[in-house]
Amino acid sequence: MSVQDQGRVARRVVFYIPGFDPFPPRRYRELYRKEGAAQAALSGYRLTLAPSDKGAAFGWQVKAEIEGETVETRFEVLVWDDLVRASMPDSIAATYAQMLRTIAVYVGSGAVWPLVRLRQGPVIAGFYPVVMLILQALVAALAVWAVAALAATVLPVWAALLPGLGAGWLVLRGWKRIDGRLFAHYLMHDLAYCAQGRGAYPASLETRIAGFVARLRAALGEGVDEVLVVGHSSGATLGVSVLADLLRAGLPPGGPHLSFLSLGHSVPMASFLPEAGRLRADLAWMAAQDRVPWVDVSAPGDGCCYALCDPVAVTGVAPPGARWPLVLSAAFSQTLSPERQAALRRRYFRLHFQYLCAFDALPDRPDAYDYIRITAGPRTLWSRMGRRAPSPGRITRPVSRYRDMAP
Repeated sequence: MSVQDQGRVARRVVFYIPGFDPFPPRRYRELYRKEGAAQAALSGYRLTLAPSDKGAAFGWQVKAEIEGETVETRFEVLVWDDLVRASMPDSIAATYAQMLRTIAVYVGSGAVWPLVRLRQGPVIAGFYPVVMLILQALVAALAVWAVAALAATVLPVWAALLPGLGAGWLVLRGWKRIDGRLFAHYLMHDLAYCAQGRGAYPASLETRIAGFVARLRAALGEGVDEVLVVGHSSGATLGVSVLADLLRAGLPPGGPHLSFLSLGHSVPMASFLPEAGRLRADLAWMAAQDRVPWVDVSAPGDGCCYALCDPVAVTGVAPPGARWPLVLSAAFSQTLSPERQAALRRRYFRLHFQYLCAFDALPDRPDAYDYIRITAGPRTLWSRMGRRAPSPGRITRPVSRYRDMAP
């Protein structure tokens, strides 16, 4: 089935791949419940959620009445939060060790300089945890000096150092306690996970990807009209590899439409690294295939992603005649009201999740980006978005130093 054949949907399965997120997947169900209700009220359609009917698979059911049609959608979250948590050491010393190793990988391989040339926003987001952790260490060192100097007035110098070290440790623990507001440790773990194999997937993640492929293959036999894969942030990177593996193995004949929507991707953070040959091969494969329409949506207002960067082209692995992805802008300045934009200003991590949320100023166009309509509406991804031209602001110049691909 070619992408030109794509049309109407009465039943759909959506597989959502989160980014680097240690929290249970139910947060995405509650986000969809809240934002779906908000978008339905704004756009004038009906939407109800119910528990999933698939037992152990985490997800939920959606019944929607949109554009005069009734659509049933089953959502399933492809979970890897356990792998994320396992990669996040509780030890402060281990976090600083991660920082040093990550700096060595990105700077030592030379990958950081092409990333800086490509987009400064996500690089600043990458530098942020490094700068914050160094500042926290400096404050802790200052506490060591101050307390030790005070104790030295009544104790020998060697003995005065002990309360000073204790004060420094308490300062570092205090910083970590408020990391839910600062995100320094969290973002450092995210960068370290990407860098740990110099761009290669760890074995545990390869095993999980194989499981995701099996889940998609099973869904293709459920008799639905569309199977839609949605990858957000680093989940977009996993989506590329999952679908590439599925396509290499061959799709079953006569199956439903299979579509891919990537949102706020961070692909270059991995694909620019020296050992990312597997990912680069997957990108090249996905760019050339003719079975799965791939729409990539981002927004310049999201400083945590590589906005409007064609992940295949900028990595330098676009094959001759590459078809995908179709790079589009969510255009926050046009799809969010001035009041909403003001409320979200400087809330960088919330903006990174806006793709999954309601838009209160959507233009009156059937092809406008609307996450709820795309995932619960009566049209396939390509039928809804495929007539749009690529964003005029998209970036396609190859800048990665590493372009070799795994066989």
